[in-house]
Amino acid sequence: MLPDESECNIMLEDLKLEPKPYPGVILTSLRKGEEGDTRMFKPENLFIGLMGRGSGGTVKPIEGVGMYVIVVASAQELPDVEELYEQIKTPTTDGGKEPVIVFYNLKLDVLRGDLGAPAFPGKDFQDRFLSRVKPVYYLRTRQYSRSVSQPPFIINFQGCIFRSYPGHFQTLLDTGTGRYRKVVGNDLRPALGEFKEQLTDALREEGAIAKKEEEGALFGFLRTGYKTTTWWEDEREDASLEWRT
Repeated sequence: MLPDESECNIMLEDLKLEPKPYPGVILTSLRKGEEGDTRMFKPENLFIGLMGRGSGGTVKPIEGVGMYVIVVASAQELPDVEELYEQIKTPTTDGGKEPVIVFYNLKLDVLRGDLGAPAFPGKDFQDRFLSRVKPVYYLRTRQYSRSVSQPPFIINFQGCIFRSYPGHFQTLLDTGTGRYRKVVGNDLRPALGEFKEQLTDALREEGAIAKKEEEGALFGFLRTGYKTTTWWEDEREDASLEWRT
């Protein structure tokens, strides 16, 4: 499912595809126009999207569908997915099971950063809905640099948080040989600051950087800084921690 009907129509035309290319597969959109409305561009949808306040009632579930796969949705269009979810929470498939919604490679960690900005959904959207999205296949890489008192004076290192459901979250350190080494495994996803500290601890164990007691508490604080998490990773009042599972 693409965010709106015009995007879906352009995709079908450019790729020369039919709305039903394979048995059991439908290429469609979250927002749908009224029957008989053949306009390619609908300014009312643009206005609603800019306000980040849902679809205005144009999101409709498809009867008999067991799985919805959402692609290329922006932060402003994510409330449409929530609206779809609210309509399919009760079992509607032939087997009596609740349909599944799949967020396909939407980079939700990036989109979360826009929440609360003007014309975007509020930050409460994270706790109310986005935190409930369970990562099934997750790979987030990060690169860091650290100064040391001996040559080469700067150490560049990188790693990733990896998960393949139902396995746990793994902190992996890049060994520099094209392979990764598992550092930590946990059922709870680490925040970015915690993830960086896990990689740093692994380098300490290898002797690549000084241990904490040698470095000193003040110098260690100056390295990490006061803020080590993004806003949605913070412990806030009424915050949902489901994103960690």
